[in-house]
Amino acid sequence: MDRIDEDILRELSRDGRQSNLELAERVGLSPSATSRRVSELERSGVIRGYRAVTDPQKTGRGFVTYIAVGLSAHSKEAQKGFERAMEAAFEVKECHNIAGAFEYLLRIETAGLEAYKRFHTEVLATVPNVASITSYIVMESPKDLRG
Repeated sequence: MDRIDEDILRELSRDGRQSNLELAERVGLSPSATSRRVSELERSGVIRGYRAVTDPQKTGRGFVTYIAVGLSAHSKEAQKGFERAMEAAFEVKECHNIAGAFEYLLRIETAGLEAYKRFHTEVLATVPNVASITSYIVMESPKDLRG
């Protein structure tokens, strides 16, 4: 990775659908050199893929909540069971195993408070080994670089 690779990644993070010609102009390389570098970044796994970024408000999923989850058992089996349950839950957009007072941090998107309450009581609270659930409701996101 050099400065040009970093420039390519920054530009693709801003707009992954831009043409190779536009990208080449923005990073100061020829189109063929830019294409080779992007291909190498993809081949080496630095670029893992491309995705559509949706607007949660327009898709009816604008109620965003972060949840800190504590487990009652700290075994690998308990963690894997929890992770499988979160993988299957549509509302869970991110699941992070973290260090600190809790084992997991989740990012949840639902249609509103009622849908969140349903997820909280009918999904999350029924997962084995869940000992604590602390919710943080997002009121506004003045900076969000996830896409």
